[in-house]
Amino acid sequence: MNKRPISVVIIAILYIAVGAVAFAFYFPTLLKGQPDAVAIELTELLAIIAGVYMLCRKNWARWLAMAWIVFHVVLSIFHPVQELVMHSVLCVLFAWLLFRPAASRYFREATPNP
Repeated sequence: MNKRPISVVIIAILYIAVGAVAFAFYFPTLLKGQPDAVAIELTELLAIIAGVYMLCRKNWARWLAMAWIVFHVVLSIFHPVQELVMHSVLCVLFAWLLFRPAASRYFREATPNP
């Protein structure tokens, strides 16, 4: 059994924490029926799902995590430059950490051989 790389653990915990905190933060907007509130909350749930299932060695969760951060990079184009830079740096860092050989081996060994 391949030990979970620390980089995967850290990123998974970050996704779970950010998703949970943002979900709680934006929940009042959902209760007020504000436009886009459902989409925002679903986005935060996706972060939590990605984090939890990365810890469960699901390769699709690693791709979901990358899609989530890329989505935020795209959204950041319409916000201040600092936000775009921050999300872009995180995207590159997460891609590097989640697709390094140790992480790839961790996710690959979770799938059964035919």
